Amino acid sequence: MYKLLNFFWKHSIPRWSILIIDFFVCAFSLTLAFFLRFNFASIPAHELKTLPKAYIIVLAIRIISFLVSKIYKGVVRYTGSKDAFRIFAVVVAGSVLIFATNLIHRFSAGFYFIPHSVVIIDLLCTLFVMISSRLAVKAVYLESKNPERHKTNVIIYGAGESGVITKRTLDRDAAVKYKVIGFIDDNEKKKGRSLEGVFIYPPSKLEELIRENEVETIIISIQNISAKKKNEIVETSLNNNVKVLSVPPVSRWINGELSFNQLKSINIENLLERDPIRLNLDLIEEQLQQKTILVTGAAGSIGSELVRQMLRFNPRQIILLDQAESPLYDIEMELLDKHPVTLFEIVIGDVRSKDRMNNLFRTFKPQLVYHAAAYKHVPMMENNPSESVLTNVLGTKNVADLSLEYGVEKFVMVSTDKAVNPTNVMGASKRIAEIYIQSLNKISKTRFITTRFGNVLGSNGSVIPRFKKQIEEGGPVTITHPDITRYFMTIPEACQLVLEAGCMGQGGEIYVFDMGKSVKIIDLARKMIKLSGLTEGKDIQLVYTGLRPGEKLYEELLADAENTMATHHPQILIGKVKEYDFEEIKEKINRLIRLFDAQNNVEIVALMKDIVPEYVSNNSEYERLDN
Repeated sequence: MYKLLNFFWKHSIPRWSILIIDFFVCAFSLTLAFFLRFNFASIPAHELKTLPKAYIIVLAIRIISFLVSKIYKGVVRYTGSKDAFRIFAVVVAGSVLIFATNLIHRFSAGFYFIPHSVVIIDLLCTLFVMISSRLAVKAVYLESKNPERHKTNVIIYGAGESGVITKRTLDRDAAVKYKVIGFIDDNEKKKGRSLEGVFIYPPSKLEELIRENEVETIIISIQNISAKKKNEIVETSLNNNVKVLSVPPVSRWINGELSFNQLKSINIENLLERDPIRLNLDLIEEQLQQKTILVTGAAGSIGSELVRQMLRFNPRQIILLDQAESPLYDIEMELLDKHPVTLFEIVIGDVRSKDRMNNLFRTFKPQLVYHAAAYKHVPMMENNPSESVLTNVLGTKNVADLSLEYGVEKFVMVSTDKAVNPTNVMGASKRIAEIYIQSLNKISKTRFITTRFGNVLGSNGSVIPRFKKQIEEGGPVTITHPDITRYFMTIPEACQLVLEAGCMGQGGEIYVFDMGKSVKIIDLARKMIKLSGLTEGKDIQLVYTGLRPGEKLYEELLADAENTMATHHPQILIGKVKEYDFEEIKEKINRLIRLFDAQNNVEIVALMKDIVPEYVSNNSEYERLDN
């Protein structure tokens, strides 16, 4: 049977055949209308006399309207709502014309050639038969291309407009082998109702539906779903070995229509997201509009996102500084596609070069500086302390000193949670940079501000891209320790908070961001394995490699002796930290920088520990200095 139908679909009938079929549909509808009008009894003699004329006029008007509108040229097997509306409009317009012709005939010939009631019944019959016949053909076609027995059971989470569109998308696409067996919705009023022939169930029925119907996929169709709710759905799905897809925002639909290929798998970044941050956009715009802004490390994850977000607030010009040529070129090409070239300037340069930075400040005279340039990989800096000092300490000092010299209004430094009670060279170098700009703030008209947060999702070298690559390659997935935890934040979220904190800062503050709950890395890895449709221990292995040099089990956002003070923003706190004398700290930092030439790592780290007494090495060769 399916082979016969497939042969039929491969050999489409000519368009004129559809016109002939529509002609007979109209003739049938008119005949049915007469029988219904007279209760399937004998038609009166005076009506029989005008019957031929009625058929000729009605069918002529129908055929002419079909030819003019070309509705017979539509592909019947793909009939959609727009096609049905066109048929509706053409048939109604034809019936109005028939009604008008009937009135004209009454005034010219003295009688109606067709009863008005028959015109109305004919309209309804024609509409019903033409539209339903096309939909029936479409249903048969879809079933022949995608038989019920070959379909995968699906649940759509969300019975709103987006959910309905999602179901229609699955029904429309013949290549998609999904059958929707139910909607899930939190709205109690929808419980037990039917939508497009599919029942709506409460969330409490989700696991039961999965087990009883062998559901393989859940599609989250809710547009503004909370991060907490999304996590709950995914957790239930993964525990039952069910794949999860999500419907993208309406703004990303192509030409306002959703296609199956736009449904995306849930990834780990989606699950670590939090509810959107509420920003004081007026305050940010007031600070950034018509300002010349320097962003160091502008080709990196944080720096490039800062630039993207700043461009929304009408700056005069943004200077993008980085020493990485290829990534800087990439961000330049991206910006050129969306913004006038006068809005930004690309500068290749190294923050460690005082002469290069001096030329930059002299040329562009920035009013605001966002300092994101830094070395950040813990094990690499543990093995290269002198480079960590040169970039993270000297680089920060160069840009900060020039900001003071050239009268920059605000200097905002992007720091890290690894600067709190540092256990490694990288964290200690960032803490020293924090101390320097805080001390410099005391003698400066420039306001120096620090922002401190944890790991950002998707940043270069972060754990998530590494896990993804390992999973794609078949494993093993390597974790340093079963108990290791980290805080995570999305790149856009971190940059939004940097902008907000930079606006509210008056100078000298260390702003600490609310990172939410810390995440066990092993749980992260296991969830990523499940999201990839694999089974731990069967398809892929987890391997523990041991803590790397300088690495600690958990990160902190505040040191033991610190406390915090609330701000107007619930996700931004001010850390109360120890204050240092500028001249004293300046002398020690200059001495630290001079140690670079000797390349004696032990001496460098020893002086870092002297500057930052809470710096205690962990899993490192420099632990002997603590003893």
